[in-house]
Order: sequence, then structure tokens, then C-alpha cells
Amino acid sequence: MTTKLACPPYAYDIVGSFLRPASLREARADFAAGRLGRTELTMVEDAAIADLVAKEKAAGLRAVTDGEFRRAMWHLDFLEELDGVEHVDASAWSVEFKGPKPKGAQLRFTGKVDFPADHPFLDAFARLQHIAGGYPTKQTIPAPSMLHLIPCVRGKATYAPIARYRQEDVLSRDIAVAYQHAIQAFYNLGCRYLQFDDTSWGELCDASKRAAYAAQGIDLAALCQRYADTINLALEAKPADMTITTHVCRGNFRSTWFSSGGYEPLAPYLFQCNYDGFFLEYDSDRSGDFAPLAEAEKYGRTVVLGFVTSKFPELEREEDVIGRIREAERYVPLERLRLSTQCGFSSTEEGNNLTEDEQWAKVALVRRVAERVWG
Repeated sequence: MTTKLACPPYAYDIVGSFLRPASLREARADFAAGRLGRTELTMVEDAAIADLVAKEKAAGLRAVTDGEFRRAMWHLDFLEELDGVEHVDASAWSVEFKGPKPKGAQLRFTGKVDFPADHPFLDAFARLQHIAGGYPTKQTIPAPSMLHLIPCVRGKATYAPIARYRQEDVLSRDIAVAYQHAIQAFYNLGCRYLQFDDTSWGELCDASKRAAYAAQGIDLAALCQRYADTINLALEAKPADMTITTHVCRGNFRSTWFSSGGYEPLAPYLFQCNYDGFFLEYDSDRSGDFAPLAEAEKYGRTVVLGFVTSKFPELEREEDVIGRIREAERYVPLERLRLSTQCGFSSTEEGNNLTEDEQWAKVALVRRVAERVWG
């Protein structure tokens, strides 16, 4: 077996986001304050991404990302630019983080949801392709389930559907078709490795959140099945030579989180999704044990084990990580296991509480362990 796999996800891989350099943070602040124009900001972003890509290549990554450097948040920047979707300021975030809180925000539907031909993420990806110079690239976007979860589940108390979406089946289908269009648009630009990032499943692991949603009259089994069906309808557009994975997250903001719990409640639904790989967080006791991976094996899924935390600088012991891989092998064979960091390093522009050197030490650790295990 070799780490030089022909197709992603790779034996050692990353979720996607990286810490923003000071020059980029300053430029974005200047742009927000009106002291810098869009063209000048794009030039700063391009330069920062070119430096990042060089570091990713030097680290031996098999595919590079733009670090999500052009975004404020991992999901809203994408979702707000869809047709029929609008940003709404809010006094607080829609989930409670166990520490520092992100800026409040909500989404609402204003018309038929679709993926526009001029979505800014397409230009961002084209720029990454140019900067990468033919090197394989990885593009990350939020999962289809997030577009339902934020307004319709987290915001259920105030959600008022527009006439088109009084029946949620219509909304789910429109979301899936919008993502079909997104998949094809990224593919047409040369994208062959796409990832759907998703906190909906991570949230639905949490017993307290499940209880709260059930108390609001939400049928959790039906909700999980809706998400699996919506994702699979979106994935029907995936060309044969394209890889689409998912990352299941429990919250990642300035090294804090909002959800705990093992994968047991959602495994029967999550692993129905026809993804080519599942990046799963397993960096702390909050993630539970490996028993739910039996459901992944039932469907023959590839699982990317997020054993190396991106939240804190302390390095895991290589032998401990290898030992946990061996434990996971009880449920999924080694040829369908991979290794990555637990999450990205900067799901929002604020970033986690570690330095860039500590960030790259984490990436190097993932590679070292993978080369010892997979060869």
C-alpha cells in the first residue's frame, strides 16, 4: 500500500482552511472600513494564497486549497451568494459555542434557490487553479444540508417560509438541484476534488440539541433522512472522474466548539450519503467511540480519521495516533481508512489559537504517521 493514491481522499489529507497571515487580516479590515478597494484586496489575497500554496506543496500535500482566505466564514460566504438566499444580521449566533462567540447571522429565502453562473466562488477557484500551476487542487463548500439547517431548524422559531417553500419537499429539491449546478460549474473549471463541509450531522450527534429540537416538534429521524436524500440527489450530478467528500464538524471557532456526542444517532443516515470519503472528527472524547463505523463498513465507505486536532498546538504522540488507527481497523479495513487533521485551522477568519508554525507541525505529523501506516 502507498500514500501516493491515484485518487483522493489521500492517505494523509487536510480539511481545507488555514490560518490567515497578518497581511491578509489587515487588508480585509481595511477593505471593510473602505480604506482599500476590491481590486487591491484581491491582489493581497492572491499573494497570500500563492505563499500558502507553496507551503502546502512543500509540506507534501497531494492537493492544495486556497485556505479559504477569501472568506470571512466557511459557509455563509457561499450560501449568501446563491440565488434566492439573503443574509440577515442577528443579535447572536444560531448555536451556542463553548467559549468565544462568532458574530450573529441568519439566512432567509427570498425566491427560488439556485446556483448562479457568476457565483464568486467560481472566480476564486479559477484563481486557485492558476496559482497552483497545474498541481491538484481541492475546493471546499458548505453541504446542502446547511442551507436547510440554518433557517429552518436552528431558526425554526422565527422561520416564515415564502410561498414556494410552504412544502419543504420543494425546498429540499431546489437545494439539491442548485448543488447539482454547482458541482457541474466547478467541474467545468477543472475541479476534480470537491468537499462538502457540514455541521448539521455534528450538531445532530449532541443529546442536548436533539432533545431541544425534539421539544420544538422536529422529527429527527425524518430530518436526517431528508438530509441524506437531499445530498444524494445533489451527488447524482457528480461526474465519474470527480471526487466529492464531506467533513462532519462539531463547531470550530477560535479553538472552541458547540456540539458533543458520538456518531451513533446519525450513522444509519449519514453513511447512506454517496460521498467518496467521510472526514470524521475523532480528536477528543466528545466524538465517542468507533462502533458507529460499522455502519460505514456496511456501505463500503472510505473514512478519513481526524485524530490530529487543529484546535490546540500540542502535538499528539505518533504511537498514540497509530494505536487509534489500529482500533478503527476493527470496523473498517485499512485500505479504506485515511488520516487528517480533525478540522481546518481557521473555519472563520479569526482562526484557532495556535501559530502558523504549530499549524504546519500538525500537517507534518499527519504525513509522518500516514507514511508509517500506509507506506
